[in-house]
Amino acid sequence: MSQPDFELVALKGGRQSIRSLEYGETMHIGSDPRTEALELHIQQQRLVERVKTHAETWRSSFIIWDVGLGPAGNALTVIDALRAEKAPVEIHSFDISTEILEFALLNAAGLDYLLGAEAAIATLLADQVAFPEPHIQWQLHRGDFRKCLSKAPPPAAILHDPYSPARNPEMWSLETFGAEFDATSPDTECLLTNYTRSTAVRVTMALAGWFVGIGVPTGEKDQTTIATNRFNLLERPLDRAWLARVNASTNAAPLRNGIYARGPISPEDYAALCALPQFQ
Repeated sequence: MSQPDFELVALKGGRQSIRSLEYGETMHIGSDPRTEALELHIQQQRLVERVKTHAETWRSSFIIWDVGLGPAGNALTVIDALRAEKAPVEIHSFDISTEILEFALLNAAGLDYLLGAEAAIATLLADQVAFPEPHIQWQLHRGDFRKCLSKAPPPAAILHDPYSPARNPEMWSLETFGAEFDATSPDTECLLTNYTRSTAVRVTMALAGWFVGIGVPTGEKDQTTIATNRFNLLERPLDRAWLARVNASTNAAPLRNGIYARGPISPEDYAALCALPQFQ
């Protein structure tokens, strides 16, 4: 019998989460899945307010990209937050594999955030689409992210939550962040949130075209990262003082070609970074 790829582990406060034995990483280690999703993505992005405004302005579905579906903590918390709004929403969840979600479903009794959602998850896994509420369409895109993203409409919100850059550098590369940015519509404001505060990742995002700022604290993290295609949406944008720290950092080189290589930023990349509109 093959060994399982995942295990349940206890978090602070008694709740359980999932640990990937392959990557050696535990999901939501500093907080429970719902709290992290609320703080990092839903509240910071003002999702409920923006969904209402979008429906009133455009009369079309608000598109959310859930990049790194994992055990579905972010998607299910978004569904709960938008359950009463009735405005049309599409959640497009991307992941290379659904093994961790299948494991979570089998262990739903130990993962309280999943309770009540088992039927929707089973339908999503079987049919690639589910309707947890009549106004919420949940679509699964299984496979390589950059090959799948063209199948989804342009996003208004991106919840970027794959494994860490050290374990999954492809999903934090200049090419991936550039593909996400290119997929946004010039007519629609888009916010991207994720849990990192890495200088190298922030440099990568900026060089990919995003306006980048300091995100809210969550769990054990004193800050995270937020990005957007509209500079005026940032409350705490990275500034020229941050550029000076980048130039002095020993780990500021952008991630390229799916390779996690730590090192200082090159003169060419630093010049390109300084020339971006955000820092003028």
